[in-house]
Amino acid sequence: MQFLCFGYFNAQKMDDRPEEEIEAILSECPPHLEEFYDSGQVKLDSGLDKESKYLQRKHGKMDVTDGPFIETKELIGSAFLIEAEDMEEAIQIAALHPTIQVKAGEQFDWGIEIRPIHYWKSFNKEV
Repeated sequence: MQFLCFGYFNAQKMDDRPEEEIEAILSECPPHLEEFYDSGQVKLDSGLDKESKYLQRKHGKMDVTDGPFIETKELIGSAFLIEAEDMEEAIQIAALHPTIQVKAGEQFDWGIEIRPIHYWKSFNKEV
């Protein structure tokens, strides 16, 4: 079974800190990423830009809104796809990610949302 995971952070809290401090914290991530990748169950890992667009059909036409659209202090900063037998195993794998392992991330509200994927149609045999 595959799970799509979203890594969240509080952009304002991170933007309020000096760039050098953020860089120092982010430099703690690579060893944790290697352990995460070495699990063999990570199929895709990507960082997301702050820029986004929200598409919606309104009054018979497409409406495009600048995002992020969701009204929250947290932004999605990463997305990754993992393979696991069930949600419990997905939690164990996702817990290896720097979002959970880097202690300093707590002050920036780093967190992970895990969601099972239900495919309508797969176009890529490798996923």
